[in-house]
Amino acid sequence: MTVTDSKTIDLEVSPLGRVEGDLDLRVKINDGVVTEAWTEALMFRGFEIILRGKDPQAGLIMTPRICGICGGSHLYKACFAIDTAWKTVLPPNAITVRNIAQACETLQSIPRWFYALFAIDLVNKKYAKAKDYDEAMRRFAPFVGESYEPGVVLGAKPVEVYAIFGGQWPHSSFMIPGGVMCAPTLTDITRSIAILDYWRQEWLENRFLGCSIERYRQVQTWEQLLEWCDENESQHKSDLAFFIRYAMGIGLDKYGGGYGNYLAMGTFFEPSQYATPTADGRNRALITRAGVYSDGTDLPFDHMRVTEDVTHSYFRGTGSLHPWEGVTEPIDPADGRAQDKYTWAKAPRYDVPGQGFVPLEVGPFARQMVAGNPEREVWQDYDPLIRDIYSKIGPSIFLRVLARLHEAPKYYEMTRRWIDQIDLHDRFYIKPVERESGKGFGATEAARGALADWIVLEDNKIANYQVITPTAWNIGPKDGKGANGPMEESFIGAPVEDLHDPIELGHVARSFDSCIVCTVHAYDGKTGEEMARFKVNGMM
Repeated sequence: MTVTDSKTIDLEVSPLGRVEGDLDLRVKINDGVVTEAWTEALMFRGFEIILRGKDPQAGLIMTPRICGICGGSHLYKACFAIDTAWKTVLPPNAITVRNIAQACETLQSIPRWFYALFAIDLVNKKYAKAKDYDEAMRRFAPFVGESYEPGVVLGAKPVEVYAIFGGQWPHSSFMIPGGVMCAPTLTDITRSIAILDYWRQEWLENRFLGCSIERYRQVQTWEQLLEWCDENESQHKSDLAFFIRYAMGIGLDKYGGGYGNYLAMGTFFEPSQYATPTADGRNRALITRAGVYSDGTDLPFDHMRVTEDVTHSYFRGTGSLHPWEGVTEPIDPADGRAQDKYTWAKAPRYDVPGQGFVPLEVGPFARQMVAGNPEREVWQDYDPLIRDIYSKIGPSIFLRVLARLHEAPKYYEMTRRWIDQIDLHDRFYIKPVERESGKGFGATEAARGALADWIVLEDNKIANYQVITPTAWNIGPKDGKGANGPMEESFIGAPVEDLHDPIELGHVARSFDSCIVCTVHAYDGKTGEEMARFKVNGMM
């Protein structure tokens, strides 16, 4: 920590996440409020370099190892990238099983993220005098809270379904170009239904919602949600209703909103609409939609408008390129800092018509904003709730978290419906023609947001491979024009009450659920002496 004048303080928080990888945060604080922010990813991965020159299917093995939490999402989009490059044909069963696996990975992530990564900050000592603090402690205290253990333990149930179809989780490789390597039996289907119904009853309805999924899904406006919270004693006592009351009571609806511009690449396909995967035909075939919401306007998503800017990243050069032309040439961070570079993350941007290259937030908040667009195909998801709340109270930490929690009942409904649609007498794989050259694009919505691969094949080898993760979209640095990345912007305006325990910064970071881990060090800028050390996860 450095005091530059009587009112301005430089604070370094290192690292700030709670999952994997490392994120440093530097902020300027003026009169107790963040006025500037820099997010610094400290880990170089280099998967694009590893994949260069490899067999076209190497991405199916390598990219799921990028993340131990959403490896299934990496497999899903890597497979569709090759499907589009090879021009495969997919049987309906294959698309349906891929949908089920992708949804189950996200379903397990929602309660585990909420209770183990986000909600434990709600019992920080800062809120000791808040209304219902004792109740928050009873529910959310790490390891001992009455809701903590069921949320974390029962959260694992949906990936048991993934393992039934995929053989294992994480790091499954059962999705392949042309389909999937499984032929489930009636017993597999029955077990999957039983597991999901147990998860629904024991956690989703009995503890989290306090009502049936069907009743909750009737809620479409902010006013209806508030009425739902107090409709009866069971709903009032639910974890969701308590979170809404408590989070607003401690002010999580007042900061952390960021730009208010969003990108979703969509996920889950209607089998009848995507038997022959192509990049051009992808948007129409999606069930949960792709789209851009920027400056109050809805726009279709076009992957050709995506670029990565390396002006402030530890890679050679400046400017931005589309991923098919993307270059990953790392440089020594010491040399990079001399060029005003400060992170290993690139800065993804989207060329919004009429607005230029815009930083866009991705994640559950983004996909629920896109879901609120009434223009859609009949098989596509339409859900106005989060957009309605956005229009009435604006973006914030609270709404970002609520959007993710809102997906639990939605994804459950979809998954149960897809399991019923599997035809055990039909095929799950069609052998593709392995084309020697071509370009492919595959994307999905991981739990954390838009995740995509761009692949270029030449002479039956990978000539270029670029991965853009949701964490990169959100924690990416400033671009060549000096525009903050989405998370950097979300820190602006955040209050910091205790410089030795900046829990407000932790709330912002955790609401994005970026793949990065956690300690805070505050230093005296003149002497270099460490003034305090704070573990953002409260386990120092």
